[in-house]
Amino acid sequence: MRSADVMRAAVGAVVVSAVLGGCGDGGEKGSAQPTTRDPDSIVVFNVCSQLGDGALISAGLDPATKRVLTDPPTGPSTWRSCNWKSIDNRYGVGGQRVDVFSTSHTLAEARAKEGVIGVRDTTVGARPGLTFQEGNDPESCYVAFEASQGMFEVAAGALSDQIPSVDKLCELAKLYAANLEPHLPK
Repeated sequence: MRSADVMRAAVGAVVVSAVLGGCGDGGEKGSAQPTTRDPDSIVVFNVCSQLGDGALISAGLDPATKRVLTDPPTGPSTWRSCNWKSIDNRYGVGGQRVDVFSTSHTLAEARAKEGVIGVRDTTVGARPGLTFQEGNDPESCYVAFEASQGMFEVAAGALSDQIPSVDKLCELAKLYAANLEPHLPK
């Protein structure tokens, strides 16, 4: 497993946990309290085991190249993520590594996360989303989009020394996200 993959998954989980840790209800006794989400108790879609080979192949990913980044064996988890290599050169850039993250965290949390740069609004299918880069991972671009569990993220990164521009990486991430979105729960 590449240390960048482990670092990406660990940093994402730590930063989002830190953001959530600072939230309190601050309400007065007897007043109506907003419903509080508990990301730690939500069972998220498992992209590593529930995203079928047909969905991966139709998106241009090789199921045989799966690498698990974060996939606890049992119980709820705030993050589950795996990555795959591209099957072919269908998008005109050498091979890609595509990370797919399933999380109970939200777009608002992704937008507010420290270290996120170049945030832009987008849509994936009919779902609201964001494109962005992680400051500590300049060789990848992320697309996050809404889900009832929280969100999904799809990141595209180059597998060769010829790293495409940030705009091209974001275009690739959006293409992979659009192709995977119909196979992911709303």
